[in-house]
Amino acid sequence: MEESQETVKLIGVKNSPFCCRVECALKLKGVKFEYITEDLSNKSDLLLQHNPVHKKIPVLVHGGKAVVESMIILEYIEETWPEVNPLLPADLHGRSVARFWIKFIEDKFLCIWQAFRTEGEQQAKAITDSLEMLKTIEEHAMTGKTFFNRDKIGLTDLAFGILVYWSGVIEEVIKVKILDAQTFPRITSWKQRFMEVSEIKDCLPNYDELVTFFKLRRETVLAAAASS
Repeated sequence: MEESQETVKLIGVKNSPFCCRVECALKLKGVKFEYITEDLSNKSDLLLQHNPVHKKIPVLVHGGKAVVESMIILEYIEETWPEVNPLLPADLHGRSVARFWIKFIEDKFLCIWQAFRTEGEQQAKAITDSLEMLKTIEEHAMTGKTFFNRDKIGLTDLAFGILVYWSGVIEEVIKVKILDAQTFPRITSWKQRFMEVSEIKDCLPNYDELVTFFKLRRETVLAAAASS
């Protein structure tokens, strides 16, 4: 049976921040969708059909057509349902600023994941890079408004905020405090506002379960690195 043009499916896993971004955007837009949980240890034909190049989640399927890569999916959601709770500023300059910070976050936030994957000098450098990244956002991106350069949640908030939630998990796993409230008061205040939005809270996975998952994941990653 051919899918309706309005049928929306999200292929993903609940412990992925990138899938969580997409789920939050759909809920903020009020879009009804089916969440299809993927088994990454035994990837489904559905995933391989819709993302044959990278074979990764998340994948948004809308009317039978696939969209991949989380930030591309978020842009697609915004452009497909622009009239409901817009996630980008109306003016072109505001959009360019939002996209600049999204690109900065996508490029620079990898250092926190690097801190999760490494030990010793490599981890120390990754933590230093993470602090520099947060310092730049604290000083230049937090403009004094409720959220990134506007008074309501937008794509930049989703890009950054979901990763910040997961970074708290990483901090607990590696036992290093990175996002300190005294050092980064603007980001900390923004994080509190972001996490209190009902659509965001509904999507975030259980914190303790994430910690347990990532502790095991870190052991696996470090063991693989040691044996290589």
